[in-house]
Amino acid sequence: MNIQTNILPTYEDMLAAHERIKPYIHRTPVLTSSYFNDLTGAELFFKCENFQKAGAFKVRGACNAVFGLTEEMAKKGVATHSSGNHALSLSYAAGRRGIPCHVVMPRTAPKAKKDAVRGYGGIITECEPSTSSREATFAEVQKETGAEFVHPYNDPRVIAGQGTCSKELMEQTDGLDAVIAPIGGGGMVSGTCLTLSTLAPEVKIYAAEPEQADDAYRSFKAGHIIADDAPVTIADGLKVPLKENTWHFVSTYVTDIFTASEQEIIDAMKLTWQRMKIVMEASCSVPLATIFKNPDVFRGKRVGVVITGGNVDLDTLPWIK
Repeated sequence: MNIQTNILPTYEDMLAAHERIKPYIHRTPVLTSSYFNDLTGAELFFKCENFQKAGAFKVRGACNAVFGLTEEMAKKGVATHSSGNHALSLSYAAGRRGIPCHVVMPRTAPKAKKDAVRGYGGIITECEPSTSSREATFAEVQKETGAEFVHPYNDPRVIAGQGTCSKELMEQTDGLDAVIAPIGGGGMVSGTCLTLSTLAPEVKIYAAEPEQADDAYRSFKAGHIIADDAPVTIADGLKVPLKENTWHFVSTYVTDIFTASEQEIIDAMKLTWQRMKIVMEASCSVPLATIFKNPDVFRGKRVGVVITGGNVDLDTLPWIK
């Protein structure tokens, strides 16, 4: 059985991950906006993983997986499939360790993300933009290379690494009522659940998802995993389905999942650029879009909002027609 499917990470794994990855990551800032506080009636604390190494939170999990490998395991390098941020994060981590990184990416993945993967030394094999094509192409690449598979989110090493983000967030704020993060495959949300269920179990955990890729929302309501093969949304980082490990955390610890339309996602993204002067991806604006949409849930609360990444193709901004 693979490491991906037979082990759940523990709080101690998250603590060990934080020590392991500290030399390779930024302790990203937490920013506030009086404009957004007034608009929502909540106190929002933005954990800015768009300022992270490789431009995304995923470098946390990738570094934990890569630097946790034995010398023997590391020899053949690592391999993964990803629409972008995990691909470039794993390429970054592998480059720091001096080992190869093989990546299967959809041919439709943003050019900025493909360029970043190659810039970090990653070797790209393209596939069709569906989960089935991604997994089939990856199976061929892994067979050829013998590289260690680091799943983008279902890997316990990755989940433990992502859990370090909410550990920092709690250290950087004077207590929160809730934390909200985007959900695709559920790696960040699972890491948040892993950390907060021990560190601050009173904090409610919410997830935010595009209406056009709402399989986690439907899974949550149905009580079992519902997987879409190839959803279409501007939030390219949130197109993948939940898997067993992430479903465990989501179904056990998440309070609710909210969705936002494509236009609501774009509007929240543009407003954040305008008001906070920070570059963030469409995927990262989904939490703010859902806070706007569900004001009664968040009003009067202290809310941590995870901005998961900032790897945007500046030539194709969604509000420029």
